[in-house]
Amino acid sequence: MSNSEARWVSLLSKCISLRPTKQVHTHIYQNGLHSDSLVLGKLLLHCAISISDALHYAQRLFQHFPYPDTFMYNTLIRGLAESYTPLHCIHPFIQMLRRRPTFSPDSFSFAFALKGVFEEMPEPNVVTWNALATAAFRCGDVEGARDAFQRMPIRNLTSCNLLLAGYGKAGKLELARQVFSEMPMKDDVSWSTMIVAFAHNGSFDEAFGFFRELLCVGIRPNEVSLTGVLSACAQAGAFEFGKILHCFIEKSGFLYIASVNNALIDTYSKCGNAAMARLVFQNMPVTRSIVSWTSMIAGLAMHGYGEEAMQLFHEMEEAGVRPDGITFISLLYACSHSGMVEQGCAYFSKMKNMYGIEPAIEHYGCMVDLYGRAAKLQKAYEFVCQMPVSPNAIIWRTLLGACSIHGNIELAELVKARLAEMDPNNSGDHVLLSNVYATAGKWKDVVSIRRTMTEQSMKKTPGWSMIEIDKVIYGFVAGEKPNEVTEEAHNKLREIMLRLRVEAGYAPQIRSVLHDIEEEEKEDSVSKHSEKLAAAFGIEKLPKGRILRIVKNLRVCGDCHTVMKLISKVYEVEIIVRDRSRFHSFKDGFCSCRDYW
Repeated sequence: MSNSEARWVSLLSKCISLRPTKQVHTHIYQNGLHSDSLVLGKLLLHCAISISDALHYAQRLFQHFPYPDTFMYNTLIRGLAESYTPLHCIHPFIQMLRRRPTFSPDSFSFAFALKGVFEEMPEPNVVTWNALATAAFRCGDVEGARDAFQRMPIRNLTSCNLLLAGYGKAGKLELARQVFSEMPMKDDVSWSTMIVAFAHNGSFDEAFGFFRELLCVGIRPNEVSLTGVLSACAQAGAFEFGKILHCFIEKSGFLYIASVNNALIDTYSKCGNAAMARLVFQNMPVTRSIVSWTSMIAGLAMHGYGEEAMQLFHEMEEAGVRPDGITFISLLYACSHSGMVEQGCAYFSKMKNMYGIEPAIEHYGCMVDLYGRAAKLQKAYEFVCQMPVSPNAIIWRTLLGACSIHGNIELAELVKARLAEMDPNNSGDHVLLSNVYATAGKWKDVVSIRRTMTEQSMKKTPGWSMIEIDKVIYGFVAGEKPNEVTEEAHNKLREIMLRLRVEAGYAPQIRSVLHDIEEEEKEDSVSKHSEKLAAAFGIEKLPKGRILRIVKNLRVCGDCHTVMKLISKVYEVEIIVRDRSRFHSFKDGFCSCRDYW
């Protein structure tokens, strides 16, 4: 160390706060030592370790130094590991790995990085590299975790399962599939991880496929794989596959696992069979947990059985089970979809006053939805304005949706203005306001909104529907490229629409379709909605007497709702449609929602 370097290092050691340290840094720069790795390394160490609240300054120093060495990396890793965000130390560690062979982690690198990892993971159940890869995933650094995994001197089954789980959570399904296919050995955790990963990312057929393969290779399913594949059934509306799983669970002795029972309740509820869900709930051979009660209340709520949901809530209270915040969300949801405004307000007060549960943003959202669905739009707006917490975009969007349903243009414009400040690029908000204008016949405003969406490259969320036929899930998207399945669906749908016109006097509801196209084009536009295609395909393929179970990602439109009622009457078939927010059970020309949705 030269005399000049020693002098500045000595001055730094006397600084006890950030302000004089910055002054020394200025003099170092003025004296041409700003690229001296030894002096800058000591400055970095002083800011990262010796001075409180100077870590941010150390990070800036590090970012602006062109050629940091191993000491600087280790200093920053150590400083972050000892901070209030210890897991962030993984970022410079991973960056260091990527810069091999120029820089290589040494014993200090590992010690400091592991200190940060262990700070938030006190009892890691994996080896050093696994712990670091886990931290990278938790920090959202997928590539970093992959890099760490690839540089592992020894990879074991735990390492591979860890990477599968990380990729699954990050939605990197093809990378997960690649690692899985290359694994020399797989255990029940490996298979469970793949099932859960694909189910949670909406790849239901693949999740079912992995479960079938698991059985074929002779591995006994575990609690995670069963709940994972049941979750896929619930999301896809795969009722028949769910029933087969239920039989397997009974025969294999898994009914004594509470989480499996809860998953069955959720599956039957979301597949449109509340009666079967209730049967599973009543016959549970294990003690019903708060999750069991809440799952059943939520299932009844989805089907619009508000009275039954309230009765079950009172049974839960009598059984000595204390409700939590999620229970009240399900209960308020039940009141909202059954039009029980007074009861919903009473439960909201009960939650706060009797159980001491402070309302979360989700509870406030339920109340806005409760008022909105009941056409009490001004009350809903006042409720939002008086909330003790700042309403987020979801709250305002809920109110905008209610304005769209009930055609309140003035309030819709006011709410949309609020949303434009919070989430200006959300295409769904533009579509909702466009629907309000279209229903009111304000076509210039509709065109203006759609032009704005085009100019800003906003794309409307495509509507899709799914139906299960012989344990296979078929998906339909309006306007998709024709194939053998969609051609068959379209042909059947044309036959159905003609019969509905002749026998039931059906006339398409085209008031929300752009006015500047021909009437025939308007009718063609609404006639090809995905749920209609799914219903047509179901009528063509399923034997007479079988229930059509359809899952849709968006709210069912008024024309489709009317068509489903007419199909149920003319074709003498029961149709159950699960849209974005609830179930509709169509039978004999009527819907279980009583046209309140």
